[in-house]
Amino acid sequence: MQILTKIDEVRRELDKACQNGKKIGLVPTMGYLHEGHLSLVDTARQNADVVVMSIFVNPTQFGPNEDLARYPRDFARDEKLARERGVDYIFYPEVAAMYPEPYFTYIVTEQMAKVLCGVSRPIHFRGVTTIVAKLFNIIQPDVAVFGQKDAQQAIIIRQMVRDLNFPINIIVAPIVREPDGLAMSSRNVYLAPEERQQAPVIHRALVEAVRAVAQGQTNAGEIAEQIRRTILTTPLARIDYVEIVDDRTLLPVKIVAPGTFVAVAVYYGKTRLIDNISLKEREF
Repeated sequence: MQILTKIDEVRRELDKACQNGKKIGLVPTMGYLHEGHLSLVDTARQNADVVVMSIFVNPTQFGPNEDLARYPRDFARDEKLARERGVDYIFYPEVAAMYPEPYFTYIVTEQMAKVLCGVSRPIHFRGVTTIVAKLFNIIQPDVAVFGQKDAQQAIIIRQMVRDLNFPINIIVAPIVREPDGLAMSSRNVYLAPEERQQAPVIHRALVEAVRAVAQGQTNAGEIAEQIRRTILTTPLARIDYVEIVDDRTLLPVKIVAPGTFVAVAVYYGKTRLIDNISLKEREF
């Protein structure tokens, strides 16, 4: 495995792979790797010959009062895990390389970035789409793998790829969960013991919603209210949102139909956790 920190050396190395007919897979991350990230590596390996993992804590997707400064970082640990999982290259750039001064250009997906997490994090997705587009331009992958836990992000990236004609296949890999159902996240380390004990109620509420749909419930408002009630049985929970939306437009729905999923964001203390689940799979 090679660690590359310069844009020109990334391009030079991957040009060799392309000239040899190799298919390149990209796994974009902000580091502090867990099994969820590593499962994306496995998916990339199944769909590409060369696996590149980017590790970059992207400052433009953090608001002024968010956790950029304290976001967990441990590159030595990340390097070890990536090497053991079979990553071929880590791209680990400096902020100055990705955002040279002065920097003025951003990519925005308009209304898709203004709903769900975009309500409480208004600049977040502008930062996400910009850094992902830059990674696509630098690495020029054939395949890029994202996690279903960040469903809104994955849907927005797919839309950006379509709208801007990136010749990249976007693969969305399933959520990886802890044994008690909590979705794996780098931010889980922020949770105090009691918060961590209560947080699995999020997944439990989502599973109950799937069960209700299977039993014939189709009213999205009633399903959302059921989810809220279940989550609030844990006293430390503070709900940011519970929304039932279409998986292509992110617009809210009134009746559950193919492509409907529920997305939630819940605070435990200062830690904001997100999760989602499909209520009715769309047939592609």
